[in-house]
Amino acid sequence: MLQPRQISAEFIEEATDFGQLILALKEAFAANKVMVPPRHHHDFPNPETQKDTTLLLMPAWNPGMESGVKVVTVNPGNAAFDLPSIQGSYLYMDAKTGVLKAIMEAKSLTAKRTAAASALASSFLSRQNASSMLMIGTGALSINLIHAHASVRPIKRVYVWGRSKEKAQAICRQFEGSALEVIQTEAISKVIGQVDIISCATLSETPLVMGKELVAGQHVDLVGAYKPSMRESDDETIQRASVFLDSMEAGLQESGDIAIPIKNGILGKEDIKADLFSLCNGAKQGRQNDQEITLFKSVGHALEDLTAASYYYSKLK
Repeated sequence: MLQPRQISAEFIEEATDFGQLILALKEAFAANKVMVPPRHHHDFPNPETQKDTTLLLMPAWNPGMESGVKVVTVNPGNAAFDLPSIQGSYLYMDAKTGVLKAIMEAKSLTAKRTAAASALASSFLSRQNASSMLMIGTGALSINLIHAHASVRPIKRVYVWGRSKEKAQAICRQFEGSALEVIQTEAISKVIGQVDIISCATLSETPLVMGKELVAGQHVDLVGAYKPSMRESDDETIQRASVFLDSMEAGLQESGDIAIPIKNGILGKEDIKADLFSLCNGAKQGRQNDQEITLFKSVGHALEDLTAASYYYSKLK
């Protein structure tokens, strides 16, 4: 029996070409052949950190070709152990035989596919000449989101804000010598009105993006706030923006940025303009004009995981 190949975080980092990965995701969303059952979402107490741990199981299969499942835990208290909040593995299988082909490091896989999905959305929703960006958050996703957005738009300047000034400065240092000017900012409000794209990837339970501070033509990319109780944007942001999701079914339920405004009557389900499926297959349009404020809420989709796993497995071969 063949042993499954091990695909490490280091391999994923070295093998990533965001242009190629974004194109693979675009083709997968447009074709819509991947079958995705509801993902399992389980919260359980973590007495050590006093913050709940979340277990996520995300299966997907392309009949007759490939299948996979991602097993992930999200541990908001992991900073106390000097560990990333996201831990997990991806099991990549042959759909015909069920043979396990590879075990992939899921944290890196997730970071890459999530950033690529946000950039894919940006290719429909941000202005084509968008050249500046605010990155809110300093976790594993932040560097990937900067690289991914810069692969679809002519980004020249990026501001980075985080609760830890030192972490924000560390991200900036990683771009020294690159074509991007990446600058740490002390306050979101100082720069939010000066940028074309605002990307937010945090575990915040209270809004960080305030609608009153937005200006015409901006694109807001909300990636964190994965629980119905969490929010990265306030009601005014939702009211001012044209709202788009990665997938309708999960997006309406799993994040407080959408679920809370719907519950409070701020947003109607019929107000959601489109998801990535209808954007990629051409059924719906993205940005309508240069004055429109657009908002993309990502909750993640197992199609993205399977597509990324297939991409990295092909790189390995």
